[in-house]
Amino acid sequence: MTPPTPQGEFALIRNSLTGLGAPRADVVTDVGDDCAITRVPPGLELAMSIDTLVSGIHFFPDCDPASLGHKSLAVGLSDLAAVGAEPAWATLALTLPQADASWLNSFAEGLHQLACYHRLRLIGGDLTRGPLSISFQVMGFVAAGQGILRSGAKPGDAILVSGHLGDAGLALQQLLSAQSASHSPITIDPRVRARLERPTPRVELGLNLRGLASAAIDISDGLLADLGHLLEQSQCGADIECKRLPLSDAVAAVVHQQDQWSLPLSSGDDYELCFTVPRDKLAAVHEIAAAIACPVTVIGSITDQHGIRLLAEDGQPWHPDAQHAELTGFDHFRPSSSASD
Repeated sequence: MTPPTPQGEFALIRNSLTGLGAPRADVVTDVGDDCAITRVPPGLELAMSIDTLVSGIHFFPDCDPASLGHKSLAVGLSDLAAVGAEPAWATLALTLPQADASWLNSFAEGLHQLACYHRLRLIGGDLTRGPLSISFQVMGFVAAGQGILRSGAKPGDAILVSGHLGDAGLALQQLLSAQSASHSPITIDPRVRARLERPTPRVELGLNLRGLASAAIDISDGLLADLGHLLEQSQCGADIECKRLPLSDAVAAVVHQQDQWSLPLSSGDDYELCFTVPRDKLAAVHEIAAAIACPVTVIGSITDQHGIRLLAEDGQPWHPDAQHAELTGFDHFRPSSSASD
């Protein structure tokens, strides 16, 4: 951050954090009152999620503030996408080490652009002094009984993912290597860095999966970890064909040259959707994905045998050895975890 400016808490809120996002008729009062007051339309249910991002854990302290504003909202929007909810409102609890109006204005612009794109309104929150951390609560609407849950997968369903896997993990590797490099500079691929710092929440896909997907979850902690949560809730298992995993050219090169399957299987921060679909609805899903220009890939099947089985390129079971012991998802309280959420 730059040196602090002589603005107090309420001036910062008034000048930087008021009026962000799209205007909405269902907002009665927003920033400026003790509570925001909103209207939930009849026949709809309210979907809510909250995420906290902490400096040095979820993002680098020198991360571009506009990108950070985008990402901190995007992670919540990804949760709404997973249940098929339409974004509506958000609240923000922001802790800053100092009153840096320039940094805050850039942060606000990043979140404002993404909020406007998804017709979401920032309706309240809190601003506090302390170590840099960001907590967004997002709220959205879904028709009564139409939310896509983690618990609906059935044996025989196809397992799909959106986009590519492992880009954010590769960017994190490159950034960490660049930080520790003492001599020759490390090349950081701008395409994968954008996937880490400005992820695309798959809101439109989630909305279109209502009535088609049997279960869904967003990939924040890694495919294996997040799919595991879905399987636990659905009380079933999965066969995953590694050769089907959708990889960008950059990730594919690392996977095939260095055998780093941890990138697509367990690195976090991709914020793609992993979802299950009955086989008779696959054609409709692919048609929708093509219409909204969001690639989706079938990577395996739901089974009645619990657990996740990885299948090698020859179709035989693959049992990761000690070299691949890192094939687990991110866990804040596991000592060996690296930062990726």
